[in-house]
Amino acid sequence: MKLQLTILFSLFCLIAFGQKNQSKEEWKQLFNGKNLDGWDIKIRGYALNENYGNTFRIEDGKMVVRYDQYDDFKQKYGHIFYKGDFSYYKVAVEYRFVGEQAPKGEGWAWRNSGIMVHGQPASTMGKDQDFPASIEVQLLGGNDKTRSTCNLCTPGTNVVMNGKLITQHCVNSTSKTYNGDQWVRAEVLVLGDSLIQHFANGEMVLEYNKPQLGGGAVSGNDPALMIDGKLLDHGSISLQSESHPVEFRKVEILDLKGCMDPKATNYKSYYVKSDNSLCSYSKKK
Repeated sequence: MKLQLTILFSLFCLIAFGQKNQSKEEWKQLFNGKNLDGWDIKIRGYALNENYGNTFRIEDGKMVVRYDQYDDFKQKYGHIFYKGDFSYYKVAVEYRFVGEQAPKGEGWAWRNSGIMVHGQPASTMGKDQDFPASIEVQLLGGNDKTRSTCNLCTPGTNVVMNGKLITQHCVNSTSKTYNGDQWVRAEVLVLGDSLIQHFANGEMVLEYNKPQLGGGAVSGNDPALMIDGKLLDHGSISLQSESHPVEFRKVEILDLKGCMDPKATNYKSYYVKSDNSLCSYSKKK
């Protein structure tokens, strides 16, 4: 609670006092539009970085998920992980669904993908594991009926909402429905084990606290890694392959942890978590 209050106070100060001296947000692009350098691939039934069917690829400067080499999806769920470990940050993608679903993909997976945060490392997934234990920001395309996006799903995890432990697998957001092949911006604010918020096209549509290990909805995993109730304050970031072609024209991250000493040359007013070991200072002449 003390940590959460500190974070919320920092955010209040940023809004109330930071407008005049606001640092420009330094978003880092996570793919270069040319290749998949910096990413790991894990597809169910295959070894780490065996990119079955060239599922994950770059086309026209976009990171895309394709199934043109699949005869049968056969639940070959895949994830592409950005290399690294993250705790306090915003991550954003601009995505759209296109084309037809892979042969024999499940009905629920039509126009379905996701951003996985606070996930286990790709290297710890079992060969036949379907999903990383993680918090999923579920991305859904519309079907001309009400179908929200930026929902919450919890493979191997639980969260707390309004002081209550939520153990159901998926919770819908309050977002609009986005039909067709339109681009949508999904953004996630992740503040350690304190707070996670989902945004769809700039509108906050879901929030919760205390992400933690627990529950089911994961198979093929190492049970020794699943410690029920263990709070998740850091982890991997990955994007999903669930049988429907999807394109990402932007994947970017804004680090919210760093030097919070205003005298340092690398101080950023928007940081909410201090790590002053990272501070650097100008040398006096």
